[in-house]
Amino acid sequence: MDLDTLRFANFKLLDDAVEDWGHIVRNLKDLAEDAEKGLHQAANKADWAGENSQVTKEFIGKTAGEFQDAYNQAQTIHYILSDSAGELKSYQKQLNAALERGLKKNLTVMDSGKGTFTVTMNVHPDRAASGYTPPEHDAHDVTALRNEVEKILSKATESDTSAKTVLMALVDQTEYGFSDATYKNRDSADAALKEADELAALAKKNPEKLTAAEFDKLNEGLKKYADDPLFAERFATGLGPEKTLEFWSGINSPHKTAQFGQERVDQYDDLQRNLSLTLASASQSDSTAMTEWKSKIITLGDHPIGGQTGPMGFQVMSNLMRAGDYDDRFLRSYGTALMATERKLTGDGEHPNMAWRHTGIAIDPRLNRMGDDSGSDPLSGYLKALSNNPDAATDFFNEDFLPKGGDRKEAVSNFTYLFEDREWPKEVNLKGDDIHPGQNNLAMALEAATTGHPAGELPTADTPAHNDQQAKLMASVVKSISDDPDRLTDHGYMSDSIGQMASEYLPDINRATTDVKSDPDSEQWQQIERLFPVSGASAEMDHADVSRFLIAVGQNPEGYSAVEVGQKAYMANLMDYHLNPDLPADHRYHASVENTVKQISRTSAEIGGSLAIGRQEAILGPAKERDDAYNHAVSQWQNVANGVVGTGIGVGTSFFASPPVGAAVGGTASTISGVVLGELFDGVEGSDLEDSGLDSGRLWEDSLERNTALAQRAAIEAAKAHRSPYADQIGGWALDATKDGFDDASTNGRHMADDLQTEIP
Repeated sequence: MDLDTLRFANFKLLDDAVEDWGHIVRNLKDLAEDAEKGLHQAANKADWAGENSQVTKEFIGKTAGEFQDAYNQAQTIHYILSDSAGELKSYQKQLNAALERGLKKNLTVMDSGKGTFTVTMNVHPDRAASGYTPPEHDAHDVTALRNEVEKILSKATESDTSAKTVLMALVDQTEYGFSDATYKNRDSADAALKEADELAALAKKNPEKLTAAEFDKLNEGLKKYADDPLFAERFATGLGPEKTLEFWSGINSPHKTAQFGQERVDQYDDLQRNLSLTLASASQSDSTAMTEWKSKIITLGDHPIGGQTGPMGFQVMSNLMRAGDYDDRFLRSYGTALMATERKLTGDGEHPNMAWRHTGIAIDPRLNRMGDDSGSDPLSGYLKALSNNPDAATDFFNEDFLPKGGDRKEAVSNFTYLFEDREWPKEVNLKGDDIHPGQNNLAMALEAATTGHPAGELPTADTPAHNDQQAKLMASVVKSISDDPDRLTDHGYMSDSIGQMASEYLPDINRATTDVKSDPDSEQWQQIERLFPVSGASAEMDHADVSRFLIAVGQNPEGYSAVEVGQKAYMANLMDYHLNPDLPADHRYHASVENTVKQISRTSAEIGGSLAIGRQEAILGPAKERDDAYNHAVSQWQNVANGVVGTGIGVGTSFFASPPVGAAVGGTASTISGVVLGELFDGVEGSDLEDSGLDSGRLWEDSLERNTALAQRAAIEAAKAHRSPYADQIGGWALDATKDGFDDASTNGRHMADDLQTEIP
């Protein structure tokens, strides 16, 4: 900064900008609050149907979020401008004070342009006015003044430059809309950018020359700033796509870090996680540099990294996707390119995939440190990334792996190829045991793709209703497992995700058990839609497929418990919903109260019976699963249920098509569900059956008794809540219908005789 620029600066325009941004911040705060209360919260309570339930509600939620982001960004800009204005004014005062002190010693400072200046004598003694003796000074005074002015100008330059750098970085984050980056002052944002530059420089070093102290600095810095948008973008683009891949590949190369690795190998998992989180944050940026980074990473996917014998780019990068929420568009483009390489290396999937296999030899890098698998199969890490990104996951599984044409009458989707056809590379853990990380991550990615929320989480009020693509994919999962139950039963580790998926499609599953075909013009189908209301798209499934699917899910305690608990909560909600006398006529199932209660109880019992057959198969069949493992799995849902019982546990956003029926839905529904689930959890603790002497009859009767008791309790509690005149009869209706539902499950189960090892009661 030039001396005269600071010395004579007029800060009125900057002060006006600070004041204007202050007004903007206050106005945006009010708008953000109005958007949250008037748009977002109202949308979550509104009566959505059809396309509105799938599109408009989500759009409103995102729009309300944009108002909050706009407020956050405006506030950050206000902080930065205010800090900079205050500092520059302070430096101006310091400069003028220094110049005044210089004049008292007969020294003047002159601007010589381009940031330079000179310190000279103000009045030479020989030219001083008659009778005037200029103040004396020595060389030390000249040097001191020069240093002081130089220091002030340096600080002012830093203040001005850092403000510009931070503001530009902030604005560059998004092509459209607003960034969610938030900083309380300019210095914190500037510090993040400087730290990013330092750490990127460290990561560029040859791994052989990286010290343990530098490793620690890098790891700690990434952990601290992983969620900082400006830091993440600056670090990723500063490091560059090639160096990003070379860094992680090199760190894990045994011959490059033989000594270093021994000192810090136990912290590689932390570094991988922190680097993954940082790159995920960076991927959300729309800056030109980051857009080029993402494109280049994909281009490098089928190229060897660090030399011709190095791992391929997809193998390296996919292991840096195991944590964090990556940008949707990047994940889609990356997945398309990855599957194109998969097709090329496998001959359209016809030949075993040798390219991704881990050799296990000493020079073969172990690219994954966050789990037991080697990380050689890039699909494992990529699918883990999809499990955190529902929208990208849905698109990926519905995309074609092999298009229609030639001998193929139908296209082969990515779902079909990965779930049914792919030969997954063999993986073993450090103990030599077989492990299946790829298929497990596949199940989690499917969970995200079908439910609309990250795997391992439960739906919230903000989770959109199922859309057509999600419902279509869920129907495909059910059909695939029905066609070959071993696709699930031979891979029990997938059952927790598959069970959660089923629990969030219980309305669709209940519909399928009625055998009424989906036809918008059919009065019979319209009644089924009212009996089992769905907000959003419905997954169309065949009754027989659903039965076989549920029996397969029931053969694993975690899968069983997710559906068992979800169905009991759903049944209780349905009872409350249909016994509510305030339910509008156009939402009401056109049947008597008796038939309504019986239909709900019967379908719920059939689902419970199908799960019971699966449980019996697991306990009495070759697997010899313990009965108490099932009870334990069910009991694990108790803490979850206590927190979200009002939302229907796993049923999620698909249940209520008409929130305006409402006070009852929001009030008594949770009470009734809580009572029913409380009885389920209390009963399960004492229901363990001894291993000795177990037979299918005992297991069947135990399940029937529990289902009957819970159906009766749900019906009776709903009747009490709504003062139904049938309160003294309703328990008997539920009892009879539950028996019929279990008989239906038994009949359906016998059709699977060739697939089951135990006798169906």
